[in-house]
Amino acid sequence: MTDRDLKVQLLLTGNEIMSGDTVDSNSALIARRLGELGLSVFRKVTVGDEVALLRHELAAMTEDADLVIVNGGLGPTVDDLTAEILAAVAGVGLEQHPRAVSHLEAWCAGRNLPLNAANMKQALLPAGATVVDNPIGSAVGFEMEVGNCRVICTPGVPGELAAMLDGIVSDLAARLQRPPERRVLRLQTFGLGESSAQQMISDALPDWPADVELGFRAGAPQMEVKLTIDRASAAPALQRCREQLQALFGDHIIGEGDTLLAERVLQLLRERGETLATAESCTGGLIASMLTRIAGSSNAFHAGFVTYSNAVKHAVLGVSRDTLARHGAVSEPVVQQMAEGAMARADADYAIAVSGIAGPDGGTPDKPVGTVWIAWGARGALHTRCLLWPVERTLFQTMVAAAGLDMIRRTLLGIDREPRYFSQRRAR
Repeated sequence: MTDRDLKVQLLLTGNEIMSGDTVDSNSALIARRLGELGLSVFRKVTVGDEVALLRHELAAMTEDADLVIVNGGLGPTVDDLTAEILAAVAGVGLEQHPRAVSHLEAWCAGRNLPLNAANMKQALLPAGATVVDNPIGSAVGFEMEVGNCRVICTPGVPGELAAMLDGIVSDLAARLQRPPERRVLRLQTFGLGESSAQQMISDALPDWPADVELGFRAGAPQMEVKLTIDRASAAPALQRCREQLQALFGDHIIGEGDTLLAERVLQLLRERGETLATAESCTGGLIASMLTRIAGSSNAFHAGFVTYSNAVKHAVLGVSRDTLARHGAVSEPVVQQMAEGAMARADADYAIAVSGIAGPDGGTPDKPVGTVWIAWGARGALHTRCLLWPVERTLFQTMVAAAGLDMIRRTLLGIDREPRYFSQRRAR
């Protein structure tokens, strides 16, 4: 491989992907990492665990592509066929690879597991293949040349693939004769939809430069705005667009790269040496889960209370029985007392509290499904809002949890302006 304009294809294997039991996120990750080198995937094929089909597809790909990345089929079971298929396409046999054996021995020893025959299957690689390190899993990756095509085989486990891609991308970069000129800037936002963001850009920035590609990736809860250039000479235009979007979207921008709302909140808390507690009803602990997914969260996150029933709201957080009886669980006084109770019991500086009607049942004319009260802030300085998110239950929980984190982010940054979604989602 001597040119950055390589023809790249992906071959994904596994009956679980074909049946829908497993959602394919690996191809997106591979494409994204290759994009860092200016490489684009021009074809992707998914095939079940069938020898004839896999062999036919891989053989065709090696005839047509410069680089093929095979994902899946490296494990210890009978339906893990990638090594066998690649060996057949390359016209070589399978052999026990010493480096793969050493990897398996170390992996099993580190987990106090026996190195059995099933595991040893993962050391049978096509003759002449080169091992690709897998820093966390049992199955090594491997690669070899088939004609004029380079084939790289990777595991289907998403975490293992992610851990291996750093080395694969670095190796590919070293093989390219010309350094990649493509640059990608990703801005993470919350509270903006694709259509509203596009309209804002169209209205405010009608002379968008042709050499800066604009893209959007909608998700729940965040939306990514992506700016891409293919030539180093377009870097000044990229910088201007970046500055213009920062001015346009303002405090709806969470950060750059892969920054998550929870990650940003924890960062701000650590910088201030302060802590957070959560009190959740309708979200069922999702806010706490978002926070604790981030390594090192214990430095800033003290406790999460899931108080689903009124009795537990009273017993655990000290919410007044009278308040619950007079106003109901989904009310401003209740979330205020939930937040106050969480801060007091966790000895935290800030709190987020949420109580709402996630549906599909339980709504009333005064409090329809999708209604939520959110409280956030510090001791003696709590803020509250009633919002309406009439969406499917899981999406409701996701957006409410993110809104709570976003309001704490804004508080920590000293932002007094209300976000756009307050007016869009205001319940009363």
